[in-house]
Amino acid sequence: MSASSTHTTHTLQTSSDDSSRKPRVLVLMGGPDAERDVSLMSGAEIVRALTSIGAFDVVPLTVLCPSAEELLAAKPDVIFPIVHGPFGEGGPLQEILESIAQTRGIGYVGPKPQPARVAMHKLATKQVASSVGVRTPRSREVRRGEPLDLLPPLVLKPSNDGSSVDLRICRSAAEVDAARVELEPKREFLMAEEFIAGREMTVGIVDGEVLPIIEIVPAVEFYDYQAKYFRDDTRYVVAPELPANIAEEMRNATKAVFTALGLRDVARADFIVDERGAWFLEINTAPGMTTHSLVPMASRHRGVDMPELCARLVRAAMARAKSGSPRARGESSSHNAGTVAAT
Repeated sequence: MSASSTHTTHTLQTSSDDSSRKPRVLVLMGGPDAERDVSLMSGAEIVRALTSIGAFDVVPLTVLCPSAEELLAAKPDVIFPIVHGPFGEGGPLQEILESIAQTRGIGYVGPKPQPARVAMHKLATKQVASSVGVRTPRSREVRRGEPLDLLPPLVLKPSNDGSSVDLRICRSAAEVDAARVELEPKREFLMAEEFIAGREMTVGIVDGEVLPIIEIVPAVEFYDYQAKYFRDDTRYVVAPELPANIAEEMRNATKAVFTALGLRDVARADFIVDERGAWFLEINTAPGMTTHSLVPMASRHRGVDMPELCARLVRAAMARAKSGSPRARGESSSHNAGTVAAT
């Protein structure tokens, strides 16, 4: 895909002084991290959706760790990154995109660098959630060889990765030990989180508007990588039956965390619901856009299909860049995000 993307980039270039040309959208996909394949799937769907509208000149570009010069060579009017993992959604790529926005006035979809860094770090995000009154399971950072004071059952997972990569549910001390032996050689630190048995829920948010809740009913023990992207026996229930107070709790929590982190455009928050209520787990600032993905599914339920969803995100990024004001560019004044990120 990389070679064909580069070819497309060169053949689609037009004169920058042609005021009648369509806005050029550079769709970034790939990246160096574990979710690269998911990013490629999401990128292909975004390209297909935006192309179908006919209002944009859509340029796909598969990247590893691109430079600003590499991105600018495509002469974009706006950039739509869908690169998952620590590089693509944890700050490094956002630093590059922000430098382009500041120097060239080219907008991009998604958060600025600082909110991206905090949101990618699950423990930091949970601290922000707690600070605004959102309930979240107890958790600890686990470094190699250090003792763990959180008793099983618990979940061990990377604090800065997604798609359930390297996630292990441990119901006994022996399972905790085995998971640490397996995961610690390739992870500098992990997060141990209290395991809560309950219903898996997710809530998308687009431009500050909370989307319908989706319940995830996997056919396997938990909603793992295969269940998310490849299995056809995972069931999704849009707007599931829930006590009104619990549904409202999730909607309010999603918006509160989104706002406290200083996010913008699109995100998706994950929850577990038990008899006590909703428990916030994490928020994803570059949610998947594959055929199995949940933000497009919830958006369709609201009456906005995938092409229009992607177009709205592109237009929001272009409007920010055009206005040029810090407020319109989405600069965060959140005290929480800045404070936690510094720790």
